[in-house]
Amino acid sequence: MITALYPGSFDPLTHGHLDIVDRAARIFDRVVIAVLENPNKRPLFTSHERVAMIKDSLGDRTGVEVSTFSGLTIDFARQVGARVIVRGLRAVSDFESEFQMALMNRRLEPDVTTVFIPTSLRHLFLSSSLIKELAEFGGDIAEFVPANVVGPLKQRLSKGAQA
Repeated sequence: MITALYPGSFDPLTHGHLDIVDRAARIFDRVVIAVLENPNKRPLFTSHERVAMIKDSLGDRTGVEVSTFSGLTIDFARQVGARVIVRGLRAVSDFESEFQMALMNRRLEPDVTTVFIPTSLRHLFLSSSLIKELAEFGGDIAEFVPANVVGPLKQRLSKGAQA
């Protein structure tokens, strides 16, 4: 059984993220979505909220789990028994930094391989940052994020705008 780790902030989760999850789940027996708790970042949603939104978005998908982690991705990969780290790529610019990270992870743990999955064309332009900006200015985000993310995202951004 091959376990793959799909780490990220998922702040918020997008259809692009779910596309990578679905494609990874067709390749690997078990996919662990790892929500990063990074004290150096100020996420819009807490890790608990992000995990809940991801779980709600997964529906009846099998072989996919969601967890949080902090620290090095490679350490969490070891903890969950992952032999693969999955990374989605949108553009060549993503590849450069992702490749460097993959090399470092390989150096730290030679038995863990990074697999890059190119984003589907329909999600090529999506990023969590872009979605947040679109929502903040009142744009329609419904086609870019799961339905259970739309309301909380709009509500959170409207609260931030009033502060």
